[in-house]
Amino acid sequence: MFNNNYKEIKNPTIGFYKEKGSKFISYLFPVYSEEDVKEKLVKIKKLEHAARHHCYAYIINSDKSEQRANDDGEPSSTAGKPILGQIQSNNLTNTLIIVARYFGGTKLGVPGLIRSYKKAASDAISSGIILKKTIKEEYKVDFKFPQINNVMRLIKENELEVVSTNFKTDCTLIFTVPKNKADNIVCKFKNNHKLKLKYLKTI
Repeated sequence: MFNNNYKEIKNPTIGFYKEKGSKFISYLFPVYSEEDVKEKLVKIKKLEHAARHHCYAYIINSDKSEQRANDDGEPSSTAGKPILGQIQSNNLTNTLIIVARYFGGTKLGVPGLIRSYKKAASDAISSGIILKKTIKEEYKVDFKFPQINNVMRLIKENELEVVSTNFKTDCTLIFTVPKNKADNIVCKFKNNHKLKLKYLKTI
């Protein structure tokens, strides 16, 4: 069954975990592109420049289509993967977590590293406000001015959210619709051959 909702964190947060002298400082950020991720990584690496590792994971897009985990020199799958696992287990997207590790002099071993990065990531998530959002599709409809009443009736009857309008001789209106209702709405607009409907993006 299609899930029409997704979750993301409203605000940046900070978490912390300590294991045998090693300190794990976690930073959570809402992100919406790889450029956002790169910008936040540069910021934290500068802020925590003395840390031995800056491990991270992120998930982007309402359909969670972009996912990545990075161990930054830690043994394979002991850092990025457990961080990513916490994002996944909380059903979050548009979320980046970076964990800066300060070595405490005692090696933690694979189980200790996995536990530490997991708990640091979890602490950052628990400090945030989780928002539940609806997956929507955005469309543009082009039409001549005499069709404006027909268009606005469709908008009102189907409770569509208007993003922008341009009402001149050649009119344009951009609206959003919940993804699970999109097919039905598209059919209604296409039944009027004087309206030209174009899909723009999923948000």
